[in-house]
Amino acid sequence: MSGAAEFMKGFDMNFKNRVEAGQILANRLAEYANQKPIVLGLPRGGVPVAFEVAKALTAPLDVFVVRKLGTPGQEELAMGAVASGGVRVLNTPVIEALGISEDEIETETRKERAEAERRERLYRGNRPPLNVEERTVILVDDGIATGSTIKAGIAALKQLKVGRIVVAVPVAPTSTIEELKMEADEVVCVSTPEPFFAIGLWYEEFPQTTDEEVRDLLKKAEMKQEAVAGA
Repeated sequence: MSGAAEFMKGFDMNFKNRVEAGQILANRLAEYANQKPIVLGLPRGGVPVAFEVAKALTAPLDVFVVRKLGTPGQEELAMGAVASGGVRVLNTPVIEALGISEDEIETETRKERAEAERRERLYRGNRPPLNVEERTVILVDDGIATGSTIKAGIAALKQLKVGRIVVAVPVAPTSTIEELKMEADEVVCVSTPEPFFAIGLWYEEFPQTTDEEVRDLLKKAEMKQEAVAGA
C-alpha cells in the first residue's frame, strides 16, 4: 500500500464512486432546484457526477468541453483554452512573457478547437448545445486538483454571458477552492482533505469514464427532461 493510501485510511470521507459522489453533492445544491439551473459536466469524469446533480434538481444536463492551448515547446504550460460555444480564453501574461506569436496562437487554437468540436459531436450527436445565456449554470467535475481546467471553463462561461456560475465538486484542496471563490459566484465542495494527493484516491472506485457512458448519460438526461415537459 502506498504512503498516500495508508494515510487516507484514517479518513471517512471517501466516496464509493462517482454516482454516490454526485448524490451527496446534489444534496448540497438542493437550494438551486427552484432556480431552474443548467448543469454542465466536464467530460469525461465529471459527467456521471453531473448526471446525479441534474437528476436531483430536475435540471437539464449538457457537457462543457474545455481544451487547453499548450505553449509551443512547453505543451503542459497553458497559454489559454478553448471551450464549448466557440469560446477562447487567452493567458496574456504567459503569451507576452514568452513572446508567443499570433500565428502560433492561431495554429494551436485551430487544432484544439477542432478537437473540442469533435468531442462535442461525439458526446451530443446532432443535438444542439443548451443555451446558457442569463441562466444559472452549475459546472460540475468529479474533483479538482490545480483547478486550471475549471478556471478556463469559468472564464469561457463568462464570455457566454451566463447569469450565475456555481462550481460544484465532491472533493478538492482548500487552496484551490479559495482561488475559485474569486472566479465563480459560488463554489460548493463536499470534502477538502489535507494533504490532498490526487482526486482518484478519494474514491473507492475510480474507473475511467468512457465516451459511451457520457453519450448514454446525456441521452438519459434528455429523456428525463422530455418526460418532465410532457407531464
